Amino acid sequence: MKLKKSFSLSNVYQLIEPGPVVMVTTTQKGKANIMTMAWHMMMEFEPPLIGCIMSEDNYSFSALKKTKECVINIPTVELVKTVVGVGSTTSSTVDKFKKFNLTPEPSLYVSPPMIQECYANLECKVVDTKMVTKYNMFILEVVKVWITKSKKKIRTLHHVGNGLFIVDGKQIKLSFKSK
Repeated sequence: MKLKKSFSLSNVYQLIEPGPVVMVTTTQKGKANIMTMAWHMMMEFEPPLIGCIMSEDNYSFSALKKTKECVINIPTVELVKTVVGVGSTTSSTVDKFKKFNLTPEPSLYVSPPMIQECYANLECKVVDTKMVTKYNMFILEVVKVWITKSKKKIRTLHHVGNGLFIVDGKQIKLSFKSK
């Protein structure tokens, strides 16, 4: 008896989700926009570099390509309906801050605003666009990080496809000793 079954190649992303779902803010022609994004990864620690992939059909793609600045806003589970709503709203004419009752907060080093309701905000600048044309992948350097002091228990969202999310659960801490 086989213990495993075949799995669709088109659904591999459900098995290798890269990290918490985030909301990315960009600006273009003085107008702020928000998009929900799940495809990103840490690439380096010092300086912190993040690779992120956006569809070239997204309004935020052209804004990021042109301005080379964004904020990665990390929401917690309390914002799940907002995260999904932002991700389902694609019009560049909609003010998503107003529509989803989010508060824009000025950033220190980049033009796009932070989202006040998010647990953490990473101000980023594009440092490499070599893979944008072929893979829609931007390399971002985090230039400033802000964390909400009032949150004690942080539970982020992880998208695993087809409208399914995993919420971070119990944390464990292990001792690690180098050999």
